[in-house]
Order: sequence, then C-alpha cells, then structure tokens
Amino acid sequence: MATAHSVGDKYVAAVIDGAGGLPVLIPALGRALPVDTLIDRLDGVFLTGSPSNLDPALYGGPPRPPGDPADCDRDATTLPLIRACLEQGVPLLAVCRGMQEMNVALGGTLFGRLHEVAGRRDHRSDKTLSYEGRYGPRHAVRLRPGGKLQAILGEVEEIEVNSLHGQGIDRLAPRLEVEATAPDGTIEAVSVPSAKTFALAVQWHPEWRVAEIAQHRLLFAAFGAACRQRLNARAAHERPRDMA
Repeated sequence: MATAHSVGDKYVAAVIDGAGGLPVLIPALGRALPVDTLIDRLDGVFLTGSPSNLDPALYGGPPRPPGDPADCDRDATTLPLIRACLEQGVPLLAVCRGMQEMNVALGGTLFGRLHEVAGRRDHRSDKTLSYEGRYGPRHAVRLRPGGKLQAILGEVEEIEVNSLHGQGIDRLAPRLEVEATAPDGTIEAVSVPSAKTFALAVQWHPEWRVAEIAQHRLLFAAFGAACRQRLNARAAHERPRDMA
C-alpha cells in the first residue's frame, strides 16, 4: 500500500489566513530528516492534529490497542523537531496530536484512552455529526490567570472549544506549564516558560474557521508575529555588512 505525505486544507488555510505565512509541508522522514540543517531555514513550526496516535512505547505506556491508528514515521520526525525548535528559538505552535507530541518529546506521558479514565468525559468527536458539527463548541476551558494564552486571547477567564481527541496528557513534562484545563481536569493547553520565543500548544483545533472565530484568529496571529520576528532576525543576520 502506497504511503502519502499530506496535510488538511484547514491547516494550510490557518497558516495563510491566520498567521500570514506560507506553509511548507515537512515530510515525515523520521531519522532521514536532516533536522539540524532544516531548522536554520524555518521561521516557525506548526504541528497539526492527525487521526494517528503516538506510539505508547515512547512514553512507557501500555501496548497499543488493536486497531489504534499509528504513524511511527511522524513520531520519529516530530519529537526531535520539537526539541530542536526549543533549542534554536524557532516559534512553535502545536494542536491536538501536536500537543501530545510536545509533552512526550519533553518527558511527559499520555492517557491512551482518555474516555476510560475515571472522572474524565469523552473528548472524542461525535462521528454521527456533520463535519461542521464535529468542530463546533463542545465544552469550556478555564485559562490560567496571568498566563501566556490568556494574554494572547485578551485576558478572558474562560473560552468554549471544540473537542476531537481520544488521548490526553497524563504526567505533564517538567518543562511545560499548564495554560488551560477542562472542567474534568483534562489539560487543554500548555506552554514552555523557558522557551526563547513563542512555544504554545492546545488540545483543541483552533485552525477551524480561523478567520471567523476571534480566539482562533488571535492565537494564529500571535504565532505569525513570532515567525515574522524570527524571519527579520535571520534576514538581519544574513545581510552582508556594508563595505568600508
């Protein structure tokens, strides 16, 4: 069976319309991806959601359940890429699977089946609904007072988000800080306080209707601003000095 490298149109549109950037797909090449060379050419990295789940072996989890969708090449691509972004000061925005990858890349663990954890709600999407219905608001999340995400979203205390994930953060990685939680205690957003630049992840899908939903637009605009700052810094560094 042939393998394809692809990205959903909603992610492409969010980078263009929300962040004001030009999206370029990074193929899931795993160890064949020259991360150290690539990272110097990037203005920012956006980690998308995916139908697949991280390999539980990467965080000491139980064996993968039968039928659980996997993408080990993506695992082997994104985890080193996340660490390189943080090391080199490349702006990083992650959503859904991307947030889970950030947590695992930095030493955290996941709930493989969040809906089976006592006290947690079912955060998976309702497949009986239309595509638009599945991306509609599902529950509230409370933002950390004084946090990075709250500052981006206009100092609001709570927002409504969509919910289309089966996994979630269990043990938070040491370098991460919680930025938002759901009423059932599920971690819904995290940041990297020690990061040199923008480094934020959310469990929901802010790429959905980014031009119409204010909180989505604000998040991508902040990411885009950080990417342009890096672009300008790189351009200044690479500009030849005037001859005396």
